Amino acid sequence: MGIRALVLRTAGTNCDEETVYALRLADANPDSLHINQLRRDPAVLLDYRMLVIPGGFSYGDDISAGKVLALELELFLKNVLLEFLDRGGLILGICNGFQVLVKAGLLPAMSGYFTVEASLVENDSGLFVDRWVELEVCRRDLPWTHLLTADRLRMPVAHAEGKFVASENAIHQLSLSNQVVFRYAGGTNPNGSYQDIAGICDPSGQILGLMPHPERAVIGSQYPDWFGRVPYNRFMPPLDIFRSGVKWLEKS
Repeated sequence: MGIRALVLRTAGTNCDEETVYALRLADANPDSLHINQLRRDPAVLLDYRMLVIPGGFSYGDDISAGKVLALELELFLKNVLLEFLDRGGLILGICNGFQVLVKAGLLPAMSGYFTVEASLVENDSGLFVDRWVELEVCRRDLPWTHLLTADRLRMPVAHAEGKFVASENAIHQLSLSNQVVFRYAGGTNPNGSYQDIAGICDPSGQILGLMPHPERAVIGSQYPDWFGRVPYNRFMPPLDIFRSGVKWLEKS
């Protein structure tokens, strides 16, 4: 049957189907569930071992990107999320999902969960950015990265509020605690993120968030220059983020 993975969606989520597809390629058994269903019965989360919050524009980013869904996690699902993590569950937030995790205080969680220590704000350009970037892989020892072999990954970004910001002390602590997992490389920082930070984890390594979209870069035909270079259905390196999480849980 495979590891059960829950893809959490709400109004404005638009990358849930691509995320389900990537999880299936990684041999997971994913379901897509609306936040209202989980709010009605939070214990449903404990039927799963992986939670993925995909990209999109949850609630239209009306307050700020990811903020409304972040509030729902904290106000209605806090206890079940803590139990989920205590049981060894893994959480991945992609783009808007990363914004949600940061604004809920699930990342970076240096002072404990549900304490907000950073944010993702408007790109320096003031524009929505939709292009491919290159990422430096900073850690390969995490549940989400242990199968990665490449030093760098290519994947697209698509966001208007992707600049990772925090206090000088918090940025310093992130580096000291080795919680920076991905950095923009080769001058491809699309938003002005401090220290080129593109993705971080919590202290346990169970929670990963990143602004770029690995689910849009898992097979060859998703790449803009694939034709004549790689078979259209070849598995590409970003798939190993999903595969890492699945394999980690299979062995735990």
